[in-house]
Amino acid sequence: MALIAIIEDEQDLLDLLEYHLQKEGYETFAAISVKPIEKLLEEETPDLMIVDRNLPGVEGSEFVQQLRSEGYNIPVIFLTAKVSDTEIEEGFLRGGDDYVTKPFNVKELMHRVRAILRRSKPEESSEIIYRDITIKPKSYEVFIDDKKIDLTRLEFKLLLELVTHKNMVLSRDQLLEKVWGDDGDYQDRTVNVAVNRLKEKIDPDKSKNYIKSIRGVGYQVC
Repeated sequence: MALIAIIEDEQDLLDLLEYHLQKEGYETFAAISVKPIEKLLEEETPDLMIVDRNLPGVEGSEFVQQLRSEGYNIPVIFLTAKVSDTEIEEGFLRGGDDYVTKPFNVKELMHRVRAILRRSKPEESSEIIYRDITIKPKSYEVFIDDKKIDLTRLEFKLLLELVTHKNMVLSRDQLLEKVWGDDGDYQDRTVNVAVNRLKEKIDPDKSKNYIKSIRGVGYQVC
């Protein structure tokens, strides 16, 4: 279930977008400004962002441009009333992957959302087995001994990255790039905190030792 973040300062339109996206089966995170999105990005990496350009405090394409400069490669659809050729070109140059002008057709937007997600998310195996852990990438579910474990999307992606690189030591920089979408050298502690939370959920009594910490390097499952 893809997570789609929406930034739109018109509440009625924000509610409409959420309704149609959820109806299509997507998980949504909606905000009328960039501040909640910045907080979201500290913990989660959306699969797609739909961004208005006329936002309080910051121009939407400038915000996306800043994210690109920080290393985020999240696909972005601009949904905006800025319709001139120059403005459209500006949107793509600042990091947009698609550009939809208002007023817009909801069905067409949903088609564009599906197309971008299809290109950006490769086909995944239906199940990945690691010891007594079963990971279902398509549904973002994890089971240990047939008991479902509740993980955040970020924790799920972190576990999946480690398991799919079994026996390899993944550095904190590699995990930041693959899981958070940001090389963020200054965020090593972010990885440590997330790994510790994940370990508490999948191995609360510390008896299984799924994830090993390799001092000064990173983490490994084996």
